[in-house]
Amino acid sequence: MAKVLALYSSLMGDNGNSTALVNEFLKKFDASDVTKRDLVNDALPHLTLSEMGAWMTPADQHTDEQKALAAISNNLIEELKAHDTVVVGMPMYNFGIPSQFKAYIDRIARAGITFKYTETGPVGLLEGKKVYVLCARGGIYAGTPNDSQTPYLKSFFGFIGLTDVEFVYAEGLNMGEESKAAAVDKAHTAIANI
Repeated sequence: MAKVLALYSSLMGDNGNSTALVNEFLKKFDASDVTKRDLVNDALPHLTLSEMGAWMTPADQHTDEQKALAAISNNLIEELKAHDTVVVGMPMYNFGIPSQFKAYIDRIARAGITFKYTETGPVGLLEGKKVYVLCARGGIYAGTPNDSQTPYLKSFFGFIGLTDVEFVYAEGLNMGEESKAAAVDKAHTAIANI
């Protein structure tokens, strides 16, 4: 049975459509252990030069402040490494990912830890994990030029070695009750088939 890391990023919290998709997934998925991380209620600040500098300073030379700053990223990476399945609740805000999720991925992309540079380009160091991205969108964007999330998230996860990424879309959620009901039903069917 899988160890699942569930990442929530909806501003709507428990009322968010992407939150509901993650919760539906967790009900259907056979997991031995689930860790839930709410990136909105337990928000990370935007990345700073001081925090990045702490990563680049040898641990035995850390000041107390650098030790605390480095621990933020270190703990998130260790949490990610400890799970074999990652489930991401992904609302779309203004054609992009939530800034809370961006703050998270800024902490888990670490040279020499989750990826490395080689003479032929970067190589991801996290392997053997499955990622499910459960997208909730007010309009219909999948497969169109306005879907900036799908290629961005595929590129990012691939960059750190997570190449087995599957997307489930609930779209047209703000296009009337009938459209919403059909979209949620379609997404639930896709989740049940995983």
